[in-house]
Amino acid sequence: MTVRVVIADDQHLVRAGLRALLDRAADITVVGEAADGQEAIAMVRAERPDVVLMDVRMPGMDGIEATRHIAAGHRTRVIMLTTFDVDEHVFDAIRAGAAGFLLKDARPDELRQAVRVVAAGQALLSPAVTQRVMRAAAGSPGGAPQPRLLAGLTEREREVLGEIAQGRSNAEIAAELHISAATARTYVSRLLTKLDARDRAQLVVIAYRAGLAGNR
Repeated sequence: MTVRVVIADDQHLVRAGLRALLDRAADITVVGEAADGQEAIAMVRAERPDVVLMDVRMPGMDGIEATRHIAAGHRTRVIMLTTFDVDEHVFDAIRAGAAGFLLKDARPDELRQAVRVVAAGQALLSPAVTQRVMRAAAGSPGGAPQPRLLAGLTEREREVLGEIAQGRSNAEIAAELHISAATARTYVSRLLTKLDARDRAQLVVIAYRAGLAGNR
């Protein structure tokens, strides 16, 4: 299956560079470009891509606000791109509904793999990114722990959620908790349903808001 991608960045050279890198993959096709958030939303409506590579800082409507609109009304998933390794960008992007976060200095193979991972319905959250989310969540307004968010979860589900909050994959969760990979996937799916979370990225935010990650 070919992954359809839209690139949103206010710099033409950046868009051209990203397109060139993605076009080298036989399973990825760039179907459009946008120079700001409004154009990105319009392009998503017109092309219905699988993934948008979204710059954080753009004139007019920025990438965070555009992501919020796209996540609310479309199946398209968003990877935030930025040159700024700054906590609030990570946290705000995930709260807006982004499925992943990638710095612009990522290697070409990392970029292409990120597109594939997010298109497959997974979240792109490395341990380093989840740690930044943790710090940002702790310092954000209303960032005090809210344990009630975990009401209704079993002890094992809490354990799995805590592992997700550390940025661990299903295979790593299985190894850490001495369960099968299939069982780990089942627990993750159950958590998504119980916590009404869009994807793994939102589970990370919920874990931090609940104070679960800080206790690990």
